[in-house]
Amino acid sequence: MHPDPFSCPEWEPKELWLAQVSPASATGRLGGVPLLLEAYGSRVLRLRLGESEKPDYGFVLAEPTGSLTVEVLGQALCARAGEIGLVLHLEPAELGLYWKERLLLTSTTDGHIRGGRRLPFIARGNGFWVVGLALESGEAVYGLGEKFSALNRRGKLYSSWNEDALGVNAERSYKNVPFLWSPKGWGIYVNSPAPSHHGVGYPQWSHRSYVLFLEDDVLDLFFFVGSPGSILQAYTLLTGRSPKVPKWSYGVWWSRCYYRSQDEALGVAQEIRRRRIPGDVLVLDGRAWLDVKTRCTLEWDASRYPDPKGFVDRLKGLGYRLCLWEYPYVSIYNPLFPQLAAEGYFLKTASGEVYIHHWDPEPFGNLLSPLPPSGILDFTQARVVRWWQELHRGLYDLGIDVMKTDFGEQVPSDSWASNGDSGHRLHNAYALLYNRAVFETSPQKLVFARSGYSGSQRYPVHWGGDPQADWEGLAASIRGGLSWGLSGGAYYAHDIGGFYGTPDAELYVRWAQAGIFFSHVRFHGTSPREPWFFGDPAEKIVRAWLRLRMALIPYLETLAQQAAQTGKPLARALPLAFPSDTLGSAFDTQFLLGDALLVAPVLKPGGIVQVYIPPGCWYDLWTGKTLEGPEVVTVRCGLERIPLFLREGACLPIGRPAERAEEVVPEWILCAGKHRGSSEKLRILRLPEEFRLEEVFPSLLE
Repeated sequence: MHPDPFSCPEWEPKELWLAQVSPASATGRLGGVPLLLEAYGSRVLRLRLGESEKPDYGFVLAEPTGSLTVEVLGQALCARAGEIGLVLHLEPAELGLYWKERLLLTSTTDGHIRGGRRLPFIARGNGFWVVGLALESGEAVYGLGEKFSALNRRGKLYSSWNEDALGVNAERSYKNVPFLWSPKGWGIYVNSPAPSHHGVGYPQWSHRSYVLFLEDDVLDLFFFVGSPGSILQAYTLLTGRSPKVPKWSYGVWWSRCYYRSQDEALGVAQEIRRRRIPGDVLVLDGRAWLDVKTRCTLEWDASRYPDPKGFVDRLKGLGYRLCLWEYPYVSIYNPLFPQLAAEGYFLKTASGEVYIHHWDPEPFGNLLSPLPPSGILDFTQARVVRWWQELHRGLYDLGIDVMKTDFGEQVPSDSWASNGDSGHRLHNAYALLYNRAVFETSPQKLVFARSGYSGSQRYPVHWGGDPQADWEGLAASIRGGLSWGLSGGAYYAHDIGGFYGTPDAELYVRWAQAGIFFSHVRFHGTSPREPWFFGDPAEKIVRAWLRLRMALIPYLETLAQQAAQTGKPLARALPLAFPSDTLGSAFDTQFLLGDALLVAPVLKPGGIVQVYIPPGCWYDLWTGKTLEGPEVVTVRCGLERIPLFLREGACLPIGRPAERAEEVVPEWILCAGKHRGSSEKLRILRLPEEFRLEEVFPSLLE
């Protein structure tokens, strides 16, 4: 469907009736349409118009709670729960969202020269809804999942529709979330698996409005009020939080597309150990351990892996965890395909035949081998989920630690599931069902996933797809990870060095320096990404930065605990960390690790960086010098450095670097400035008196 908010006239409901059915909810009808109001605590209200018997994929986990007050005053419906209030007027239809009596959000004020509104506040068509809300000049808006352009969504049109983005260069993305918020104090979550389109001050529609075009029969909106941090906390309480992940997962993941034999994979693993480079996980990509023509029922390619158990044991003997690639499609050439098709394990066509997905060969060119026509597993069936999980148990019993759950975006709109849903409606939810199936059976409670949607943060970890190996690919990957964090995702990794193309040594080093400050670290690409392929100087520097990464693992573990409790990501964009600081929002590739460590990646050749220092006192981690923000400074960095700053009063637990994450134990607490803390177990290092990274770094280079 082509989204056109002007395609039908404004909906003008005339009648309203309401009945309180519980302390936290009320039902009624508005203009003949079923109405539901619910409170979820003191800062969240739900407004649903319409009803549906179509499947609910469980995006919302929380139950209504709190005290909801509703009343009809003349032509106005007034709802309140604690600090949040919602007023819906009739004739003309208008909306007001309040936080502690302060009006935060209204229906669109985009008027027509002839009178009335040029753009509808609310419109209802055949299978779609339109909602228009007013934005103030300069008002920033964030969220909407993993997007690779500027973090501020203002001025653009975004579609919540998962796609194999084939890069990080456009609006399409792998992880879409119809949740957005403003530093002004409001947030909105669109509770629907259906495609939704978000014109956020999009000038072709209205530069002064947020316009939602939802391709669903039901309009189900959750309104939030509060600070950005509290909105993120409320959203993740509603849809689920990221649990803590195993300590070893914070180590370094080594991967290639792809290791062509077990000898090559073992050779790389041995060489990493010989060179004393940190490494915890080795990843076998799809072409590395599976037969491409017949995949994917999770069977080893016997021609290259005649003894999988022996291979796994040898890798374990080197101290590695093993990650295997998968996708939820079964080739028509797989011996099990006829049986699975006969038993109804795949999505179907409208006529009831197995839907055969034919991959577009054009994007792969000569770089990657063509993918076979395949059936798409129907995870709306419990028996299919159980069968898929049983296949995984065999791998886990063999010693596999985690699965790379690739793809998940390929559910055609004209396919049908056994639960009666169309592919059009299942498409986005499929990522949640797929990753949940694998996560639930994982002994480590971990996946390494590409696709995602609302609620996918419950099943970590996610990585950012296939970036181009150039400087813009690095910048876009950083924005994609921060964007995911602004949308409820706590954990993120990107392909260090870029996926396609080959980086030069400078770019490779700069990508590694930025990548170690995200929750997870993976080197991956279509050509080798191991450090020794980039020359001795690059290898020496990258080894040192990876050792620094290992030292940060105790700090990462404390941030993971915060994420489980609050929903805040480990890597935090400046608009989340400093929502009232409008100057800093322009620096959307800088970020904080937690709330203390400011990271300014180098994104151009030559090492010159414009660094924004946020409000407060910050210590240069290299020199110990202090800077008072807000301020913009120009920093020139040699290849061995990027700008790093520690907030005054911060304390970071630091470990002694090791080659494996599980060997890292807390040894120091690094405190900045005037902090007066003490510890009976760990030595306190005070910046700048007792610690400067420029003095420590030479030992890391050794």
